[in-house]
Amino acid sequence: MKKIIIILFVISSLFLLSNSNEIIIPKESIRFRVIANSNSLEDQNKKKLITNELLTSIIPNANNDTLLTYENKIENIIPKIKEKLDIYNIEYNINYGNNYFPSKTYKGIKYPSGYYKSLVITLGKGIGNNFWCVLYPPLCLIDDENTDEIQYKSIVLDTINKYINK
Repeated sequence: MKKIIIILFVISSLFLLSNSNEIIIPKESIRFRVIANSNSLEDQNKKKLITNELLTSIIPNANNDTLLTYENKIENIIPKIKEKLDIYNIEYNINYGNNYFPSKTYKGIKYPSGYYKSLVITLGKGIGNNFWCVLYPPLCLIDDENTDEIQYKSIVLDTINKYINK
């Protein structure tokens, strides 16, 4: 009996360790992605500026919203997003719906590829590096430049758990 318990413990530990670098974003989520025109310094800076402006002044925080309430908020702000993008005199495309996201590893966390409900803004040709985060549950406002990986993971996990346990 002790051998079986030890074997099960070892197998369980290996399973947990092998999946420790994958954060599962809830199925009921909304992602946000801004794809730069190119990887030139000018285009990447413009992407960062636009992303920051949208996140701080136009895109609402999910707070205690339900998914349906937050979806309605996103649909209602699309005209405001267009107004903001028009200021930059750049071609753009806005798509709110199911969009493809390639797999990504960020700070040791693996995010699988797939089609996800999302707000995607493509600037110009859209062949540059992109910014992405999760609007619902709210995971976008994490300051990743001033946060080490351990704190980042705990903030992400805490937020995800809050929305999973609703």
